[in-house]
Parts: sequence; structure tokens; C-alpha cells
Amino acid sequence: MTESSGMASRRTVLCGAAAAVVAGGAVAGCTSPSYGGSSSSASSSGGGSKTPAAPVQVGAVADVPVGGGKVYRDQAIVVTQPSAGQYKAFSARCTHAGCIVDQVKNGQIQCPCHGSRFGASDGAVQDGPAPEPLPSYPVVVKDGQLVVTPTA
Repeated sequence: MTESSGMASRRTVLCGAAAAVVAGGAVAGCTSPSYGGSSSSASSSGGGSKTPAAPVQVGAVADVPVGGGKVYRDQAIVVTQPSAGQYKAFSARCTHAGCIVDQVKNGQIQCPCHGSRFGASDGAVQDGPAPEPLPSYPVVVKDGQLVVTPTA
């Protein structure tokens, strides 16, 4: 079939179907969510994790290795320790599609969904498709525990 024959081509049909899906909002999981801090809705890619709005004790300093980090999935926070005694905290929600990052390895915070990589010391995008760095949060050590204050 050709488009000149008056019948719709396969490409035309597929493009029309894709437009209908987009118009219906069925691809919401592929759009970039707003990153203003906390999220009140669960994302299928985010596993339902919400960033808390108040200071939160995430875990012991001993849980975060020097040169590595730990993802606190339930709080949607990742804490790294680029050098001994220096802790950094970031949103664990990837700025591309909102997936929760899954590990800190080789100096990078890694997102499993589309391969974005962020610097463990500053949250900067090192490999896309993430368009923005991970938001950073203040972190303090109190009685051997990491306390993170997510910001709006």
C-alpha cells in the first residue's frame, strides 16, 4: 500500500496511534517529572518512594563506605562519602524519568532505567539521558547517624 493510493500506510497508522496515546496521557511514565523536592504520588518507576519533607535519620555512618555510597530507597535519598568523613546527600530520583537510582559504583551514582550516571561527589550528570544534576541535600552526622534534610 502507498499513501498515494488513498489508503493509509502502515507508518501513517502507527503515527496516528502514537499521537492518540500521547494525547491520552498514557506515556506519563516517559515524561520528566517536576523536581521541586518531595513527591506525593508514587511512580511506577520510583517504586512508590517519597522524599521526606523534614530532616530524616537515614542510617549509620558505617553503612556508607569511603569512596562509595548507599541508596536509601524508602526515603528516596542517596548518601555518598567521597573521602573519609565527607558525606554528601542527594535525591535518589533520577532527573530523567524519576526512577530511583540503585547503586554507587566507581565514583558514580547509577540509574538502572536508562543508564544515567551522576558524580558521587557533586550529583552532576556524567552520562545522560538525565538533563539535570541530582538535587543535593544538607547532611550532618549526629551520634554516629546520618541526618539528611531534603530541600524543596
